Amino acid sequence: MGAGHDHGHSHGGPPPGTTGTAAAAYKGRLRIALGITLTVLLAYVVGSALTGSLALFAEAGHMATDAVGVSMALLAIHFANRPASSRRTYGYARAEILAALLNCLLLLGVGGFILFEAIERLANPTEVPGGQTVVFGLVGVVANGISLALLMRGQKESLNVRGAFLEVLSDALGSLAVVLSALVIMATGWTQADPIASLLIAVMIVPRTVKLLREALDVLLEAAPRNVDMDEIRSHIMALPGVQDLHDLHVWTITSGMPVLSAHVVVDHLALDSTGHEKMLHDLQGCLGEHFDVEHCTFQLEPSGHAEHEAKLCH
Repeated sequence: MGAGHDHGHSHGGPPPGTTGTAAAAYKGRLRIALGITLTVLLAYVVGSALTGSLALFAEAGHMATDAVGVSMALLAIHFANRPASSRRTYGYARAEILAALLNCLLLLGVGGFILFEAIERLANPTEVPGGQTVVFGLVGVVANGISLALLMRGQKESLNVRGAFLEVLSDALGSLAVVLSALVIMATGWTQADPIASLLIAVMIVPRTVKLLREALDVLLEAAPRNVDMDEIRSHIMALPGVQDLHDLHVWTITSGMPVLSAHVVVDHLALDSTGHEKMLHDLQGCLGEHFDVEHCTFQLEPSGHAEHEAKLCH
């Protein structure tokens, strides 16, 4: 029997020259986004005190929740990049997925709060001062737009960064809703514009959050990555000269940008003797590295009949 382990077949993840998980390359940008969020939060608190606007106060609370979410993302990156140990052989990389999961719970809580407040305001409309509210809302739109631009690339590579991106996106939508509803109220005096805008925000937040939650749970349940075709992997391995069968094929994800594969490959003993373990492992790893984005590949080479021998030992 033989085993092989390959570390060098990743085509995604952090940009060249960086280390750690996919989110680690965007730690600086997350810090900037957090600073912007806290600054706008403070501005909204001041704006709410000056204008008496409940919409601005609610958006300040929304941003406070999101600031906690981004802080959790940064904390997860810190833990995820701690070195592996004999007890935690993958280090703390899975902490990023846990942070993404907690971000989902926060976002769902925010969405539920917005829905509740919107229904309350439809029943009991609140006066919203127009001019000043528009100014504060525009500050939030511009600031959150900058944060979104900073996190746009990273959210495609890391669930953790995507969770923070969705936090900022919900802030931007909230700020835009504040501006639009204030403009409508200024133009028409129709106070129901504010709760209706809030309902639209909740409708946009919740589906995205549910999708992120599903992806995070897939990682925690060690489901095969969505972009990996198991049948195609199997056919590629079976097509290699000397390979007779394949079993115990598993593909899962440790964290964003770190897919892992393991398999037992049954090889004709004559082919294995003539080719050699090292060449066979090299061919297997080269095949997967060329066609699939898998970070770690581990193979156990077995001669014909070994699986039946293992089964007898187990019984």
